[in-house]
Amino acid sequence: MKAIQILGDTSSPNITVTYSMPKPTPVDSEILVRVHAAGITGDETTWPEVYQTPSRIPGHDISGTIVSFGPSYIGNLKVGQDVFALIAADRGEGQAEYVVCTAEEVAPKPASLSHPEAAVLPIPTLTAWEAAQDLLEIKPEMTVLVTGASGSVGRQFVQLAKHLAGAHVIALASPRNHSVLHDLGAEEVIDYTTSNWENTIGPVDFVFDTVGGEILSKTWETVKGCGTIITVGDPAPAWAYGDGKASESSEYPGVTYKHFIVSPNAKRLADIANMLDEGILKPLGVRKFPFDQGVDAWDCARQRGRDYKVVIEF
Repeated sequence: MKAIQILGDTSSPNITVTYSMPKPTPVDSEILVRVHAAGITGDETTWPEVYQTPSRIPGHDISGTIVSFGPSYIGNLKVGQDVFALIAADRGEGQAEYVVCTAEEVAPKPASLSHPEAAVLPIPTLTAWEAAQDLLEIKPEMTVLVTGASGSVGRQFVQLAKHLAGAHVIALASPRNHSVLHDLGAEEVIDYTTSNWENTIGPVDFVFDTVGGEILSKTWETVKGCGTIITVGDPAPAWAYGDGKASESSEYPGVTYKHFIVSPNAKRLADIANMLDEGILKPLGVRKFPFDQGVDAWDCARQRGRDYKVVIEF
């Protein structure tokens, strides 16, 4: 089958296309999906997991059609049904003609969206939902700052923080995205290129950071003394590993902080599909590449400042 591979290593990744990968077979309760479109996360070339798989096939966001089930599958999904999926971080292999998924990774595709439109949604939308509802536990009228708000995760978080919790959302982004973010529900939008922007915000109840680095460090100055900072910035901060301690915590000892990697959640993914079909959530912009232009697709996906997600069609 056709597939994308990441050869080399994290210091020198090499994206390539292949036409000779073996087609996987579902076992136990697994689900075999014929992939029609797969989203690209450009930072995946820095993730160690993809280099630890024998296939070296990246990809965690997919949309396609169910082909078959493992012999132990019990559920409501059917052969021939269109689905989309978030494949777990330690498995991947979604950028191929066929991929094996678990039942917890798959949900019916939004009927109102094409496969490319659906394929870019699982990671950013599930990440935003997990942060808003599970980790921050945002309540109505609480104030939350989201950094990198114009990115795919940030845009979904702005919408979900408003819809799920009725929060007061402050979005940090470049000026060209301010109008869009207001339309998505942000009450305030701040230009991150402004000097000392951190002194004009807060104190807020929560920070959801999608950027990391210097931006993350500055958010400590915006949060309440008993507030919470959640980050999914990539690369992760040094304190995210083991029992690491953020250097800022000595000055802000009451602030809780956490880095996380999103987990698959089939029920939540189904809820997201319904919200998209009902017009409650707005989809993301998409740029499509055919499989034989897979290397070009990856080059595009690794560029910063895009207002769309990149997909490969199979």
